[in-house]
Amino acid sequence: MFLYFPLSEFWRTFLTSFIGLLTLAGIMTRPFRWNESRIAMAGAFAMLLLGLIRPAVAATTLLRDWNTFLFFLGMMGLSALAETAGLFDWLAVRAAQLARGSAARLFLNVFLLGSVISMIFSNDATALILTPVVYVLVTKLRLPVLPYLFACTFIADTASFLLPISNPINIIVMSHFPLDLFSFLRLLFLPSLIVIAINVAMFYWLYRAQLKGKFDFSLLPTAEKAVKHKAYFRYTLWVLAFVAPSYVVASALQFPVSIVAVVGALLLLAGALFWKRTTLLEAGKGISWSIFGFIAGMFVVVRAIQDTGLTAKLGNLLLHLSGGTSFGAVMVGTFGAALGTNLINNVPMAVVMTSSLVSIQHAAPAIRNGFVAATMFGCDLGPNLTTVGSLATILWLLILRERDVEVSGLDYFKVGALVTPVMLFAGALTIWLLL
Repeated sequence: MFLYFPLSEFWRTFLTSFIGLLTLAGIMTRPFRWNESRIAMAGAFAMLLLGLIRPAVAATTLLRDWNTFLFFLGMMGLSALAETAGLFDWLAVRAAQLARGSAARLFLNVFLLGSVISMIFSNDATALILTPVVYVLVTKLRLPVLPYLFACTFIADTASFLLPISNPINIIVMSHFPLDLFSFLRLLFLPSLIVIAINVAMFYWLYRAQLKGKFDFSLLPTAEKAVKHKAYFRYTLWVLAFVAPSYVVASALQFPVSIVAVVGALLLLAGALFWKRTTLLEAGKGISWSIFGFIAGMFVVVRAIQDTGLTAKLGNLLLHLSGGTSFGAVMVGTFGAALGTNLINNVPMAVVMTSSLVSIQHAAPAIRNGFVAATMFGCDLGPNLTTVGSLATILWLLILRERDVEVSGLDYFKVGALVTPVMLFAGALTIWLLL
């Protein structure tokens, strides 16, 4: 099935680079309305068909990253089943109650709620679940929807490096460059708090005219009515109370957090089946299965490119551009990763950057850790600049279109261009000071 014929180093490198670039271009443009998963898998299949990567090497590459695949599965399962319990509706109603009729306080509560959901369930859950909940909430309260919807998508990425499990990108990077929990928090927790504060402050300024109003809380159902099944809801809270600290302990012990996520999802699934809140088929529909094909395809494509030595050259180029300083490493890593995410999406950019950084293992610890932290930071936060940077933003746009809310790429960029560069620079500077 696969073709194996002798190729000179030049032609092997040329074909591999061409297919890699064609795959990335396809992800950006999505010809024939193909989704990103189909394009990435087509690129991987082309690499295998032409013998540019052997099946055994591809299989080894995918098996090595089992933690990433299981983490996606566990987090999507946790999010979908917590939604089945009515947890996010309940939290939204509570946020409105705590706002005490103030549109501005509700705006702040949406940011805080999004931060908590991103921290525990990952940024994709914030975009996928919080967005429709907030849309229904503000529509019933007769408030302007766009400020609150923009808050949902921006905080999804802005708060996605509070913990290692807050963004799958962190897992992709840390699977190759293990950071203990203390090192992760030391380098990224404070920058996360700073950029969240900047995001809130700048959004308050941007939407100040639309946040002056009041709302009538009686227009909403009570928090109790948001709970769809009291016993399963309480059970969900107990499971999450177990899962959240387990993440911290697993990260501290450098135990695979994917196992914690999968166990938590299985516990919620068992409860949902027991109380007849879902079926296996319905639970399966809550999983975005195509994301696994997308990630697997990109892993194979980038591994083929890595074997040509091109990613090593990119790593050496990054090291050269950094000037051999920790400040340069953080700035080059942050803005290089951020730029790449807005060209090819943050998942393939994280894979490319991770492969490239393998070649700078010999660098001084401050420079190496600076690049690793900056890669996660740039790939996590950088997508706030455009609508194509991350899966979370793409999901957000699809949810809005289903509700006849149109936000063009230019409209999004106008907001992102004002806010994101400021957050990137402030966060990168903080990371450098913490090295």
